[in-house]
Amino acid sequence: MKRIKKDDLVKVISGGNKGKIAKVSRVAGDQIYLENINQRERHMRGNQMSNGQGGKRDIQLPVHISNVILATETAKGAESFGKISYQIKDEKKVRVAKKTGKEIK
Repeated sequence: MKRIKKDDLVKVISGGNKGKIAKVSRVAGDQIYLENINQRERHMRGNQMSNGQGGKRDIQLPVHISNVILATETAKGAESFGKISYQIKDEKKVRVAKKTGKEIK
């Protein structure tokens, strides 16, 4: 079970985008896609399927899940980042911040 899910707020801790904070748009195995981070421009050749139109297309490249850390508390401009653990509450498995002990939604 992955600790990071879709719509979570994360901070990039290594790589070219180090220090940037973004929202997770998709999780695919060990790779995650972040909104407005790691976008590239691809040049596509035209073919019959795309009505003969070629040109440039923006694509989203993934970031490895080990290169990000989850935001445990979010407030305007004051995010707290850290490790998380799991606890059983009311017969449900919930994510809990290790620093503060608060549940992560």
